[in-house]
Amino acid sequence: MAFTVLIVDDSPAMRSFVKRVLELSGFDMGVCHEAGNGQEALDLLSKEWVDVVLTDINMPVMNGQEFVQNLAADESLHAIPVIVVSTDRTEDRVRQMIALGAKGYVKKPFQPEELREELEKVLGVAYAGN
Repeated sequence: MAFTVLIVDDSPAMRSFVKRVLELSGFDMGVCHEAGNGQEALDLLSKEWVDVVLTDINMPVMNGQEFVQNLAADESLHAIPVIVVSTDRTEDRVRQMIALGAKGYVKKPFQPEELREELEKVLGVAYAGN
């Protein structure tokens, strides 16, 4: 089963890197959408369904925290699992994002296996050599 993914990060280079990591990890990715901030992501989600969102926190316009809050409050979007991918490594931030509705958290810099394992956990699937 191929998963539709949305990568939300204000850095085009980081979006490309995350996409490449997903491809190299063996993740069964179908369509991969990208957005540069939370507002762009919400606009995209009003038209396209995705299976999982990978989002940064520190972004302009609408940051990752506001984005996760908006998703959690939206009846039609709250079921989409969100994994935060951020340089903010503090345990307080991790707890805060999980409390707001994120299903997982990966700290940058990360190893490809870390991202794959978090996706497996959040999506309840196994892939890539398992």
